[in-house]
Amino acid sequence: MNLDTAKFARLGRPKRLWAVAAAHSQVDRLMALHDVIGERYEPGERLIYLGNMIGVGAQVCETVEELLQFRRALLALPGMLADDIVYLRGAQEEMWQKLLQLQFAPNPTEVLTWMLAQGVDATLAGYGGRAREGMGAAREGAIQLTRWTNSLREAMRSMPGHTSLFAALKRAAFTDEPGLLAVSAGLDTSRPLAAQGDSFWWATGRFAEIAGPYETFVRMIRGFDPAGGGVQVGEFTATLDAGCGRGGPLVAGLFEPDGTLADLIEA
Repeated sequence: MNLDTAKFARLGRPKRLWAVAAAHSQVDRLMALHDVIGERYEPGERLIYLGNMIGVGAQVCETVEELLQFRRALLALPGMLADDIVYLRGAQEEMWQKLLQLQFAPNPTEVLTWMLAQGVDATLAGYGGRAREGMGAAREGAIQLTRWTNSLREAMRSMPGHTSLFAALKRAAFTDEPGLLAVSAGLDTSRPLAAQGDSFWWATGRFAEIAGPYETFVRMIRGFDPAGGGVQVGEFTATLDAGCGRGGPLVAGLFEPDGTLADLIEA
């Protein structure tokens, strides 16, 4: 499958695949989950975070720090490669990246208002920003708004590894045939993988309707369900969202190469 490796992560033929659902900045739950995965992880496996790692919860920077620390710990294991750990772009990460480019939006006040209602205010506060200042800058014009977003970029750059992590986000990840496809929240099966666009984090309603293989993939895995339907594992799909950030636990699934769910853990 010929896809842009800057946008998609090809996982090869892993021994097994660990998939972590949306954490929404619940760093204590993420740390507890990492403790379990760390004890059981074996070189040859892959670890993927299914987006929405940040946002909603207040401990955004602490969450990113925990992601980076656990990455370092796993990469210290014999036989581990940097590409064995993958981070997907979810709606929260997408909104944060768009917020950093808010000066290019035709209606920045409306865009910022909408993003704040979706939970990006937690990420904004985590990097020292204030919604009130952003609104004021948006009303004053592009120059002031550029200064405001640049201050947020500088705050993020001051924290080692944060900018690099966000720059490494992938749209989706997949294994070789018989394939597993990991996405953040959605998938439009009427379109080829390369043409999904933002369907991976916004086209959430159609995921539950998938009733067969998609392209070469026999199992589709997602980490966030905005409808809050809970963990659901069907014949061809797996939703791992137990409501972390909304009062529920954080879940990770361990999948065999053929898509079989070998284990489900929560913290």
